[in-house]
Amino acid sequence: MKVPTFKVPGLRRRKGDDLPGLTATARIDRRTKRLTKRLKAGEIAIIDHVDIDRVSAEALVACGAAAVINVASSISGRYPNLGPKILLEAGVPLIDNASPELFERVRDGDVVRLHEGQVYVGDELVGKGEPRTLESVEAAMAEARAGLSLQIEAFTANTMEFIRRERDLLIDGVGVPEIRTRMEGRHALVVVRGYHYKEDLAALRPYIREYRPVLVGVDGGADALLEAGYRPDIIIGDFDSVSAKAITCGAELIVHAYRDGRAPGLETVRKLGQDAVVFPAAGTSEDVALLLCDDKGASLIVTVGTHWTLEEFLDKGRAGMSSTFLTRLRVGSKVIEAKGVSKLYRSRISAGSLLMLVATALITIAVVLYSAPVGKVWLNGLRDTWNGFIFWLVGLFS
Repeated sequence: MKVPTFKVPGLRRRKGDDLPGLTATARIDRRTKRLTKRLKAGEIAIIDHVDIDRVSAEALVACGAAAVINVASSISGRYPNLGPKILLEAGVPLIDNASPELFERVRDGDVVRLHEGQVYVGDELVGKGEPRTLESVEAAMAEARAGLSLQIEAFTANTMEFIRRERDLLIDGVGVPEIRTRMEGRHALVVVRGYHYKEDLAALRPYIREYRPVLVGVDGGADALLEAGYRPDIIIGDFDSVSAKAITCGAELIVHAYRDGRAPGLETVRKLGQDAVVFPAAGTSEDVALLLCDDKGASLIVTVGTHWTLEEFLDKGRAGMSSTFLTRLRVGSKVIEAKGVSKLYRSRISAGSLLMLVATALITIAVVLYSAPVGKVWLNGLRDTWNGFIFWLVGLFS
C-alpha cells in the first residue's frame, strides 16, 4: 500500500526534486515514553514498542508525529491493544516490523524519507517495514480477541506467582517505609498520567478545593498535577518520566525499587540534590502508591488515570498486571475512581438549591429591613434618593 504524502508544518523537502513520500526529521528511541518528551510536531518517530498501548499512541498523536516507524510488532496478537488504531484514525502513518538496523543506521535528528514502507537517508535505503492500514489492524484485533483466553490463563499464573512473592506486603504491609507526610484519616488523590487524566482532574477541582486530599503523583502524574495548578505532596515511582521541575517542587520523594534493592530512579533524584525514601516492591508504581496510602491510614483513595478493566490491564503491556488486580482487592474498600467522585460530588449542591438559598437570604433581609425601625428609616432614605434620581433624569430630557 502506498503511504500518502502529508503536508505537516516542520516537514522538509529536498529542493529541485519530486521524490515521493514523506520527508522529515527523525527522532529515535527504544522507549516511547522517553521519546515523546522531545518529539516535535512534523517529526517522524522511530520506536521499538511491542503492542503499542493507548496511552503511548495518544502521546504520539498529541506530539504531532508525522509518522511512526516501529521495529517491533505494533499489534502482536497477544491481545487487542488499542494503540495502532488510535494512530491510524488520527491520520498518522504506521510502519510495522521495520528493520532493526534502523537503530544503527539512523541517528537522532537525521532527515529521513518514508515511502511505501521504505526508509531512506539521502538516497540510501536504510530499512523497510510493513505499512499498516485500519483494515489490517481491525483484522489483527479480531484474531487477538479470539486468543484472549490464553492471556487470561497467563494472568492467573502471574497472580499466583505474585501472591507467593509479595504475600507479606499485600497481607500485612511488611516493607512499607516510614514517610513524613501525614495521611491518617485524610483523603488521598493518586494521579497517574493515564486514560483521560486531564478531564478527570478538571472534574475534581471542587472536590480538591473542599477536601484538601494528599496529592500523590505517580511518575508523570506529578507533572500532570503541576500542569493542573497543584503541587504534589508525594511523588512515587521509578522517576523515568518525571521532570526536574516536579522533582524539585518540594514534594516528598519515594523511589520505587526492585526487590533486589536496585533503584535506578535514586540516581536521577540525587543528581538534582534531593533526598528520597526507597520502597522495594514488585508490581507497578501505581500499585505501590495505593498500598502506601492504605498502609498510612488514608480514609479514602481517589484515583485518576489508573487501570480498572481487564482490557486496560492488558493494554498496559505488563506481565505484572496481576499485581494491579491483587492490589485493587487489597485496598478495594477504600478506592474510588475519579469519575465516580466527580459525579457524586456535583450532586451534593445543585444549582437549584443554590438559587433557592440566595432567594431565601434576600427575602429575609427585606423582611428585617421593613419591620425594624432602623430599617424603615433606611428604606425611606433609599426611596427619597431614588425619587431624586428619577427627577434629575427627567430634567435632562425635558
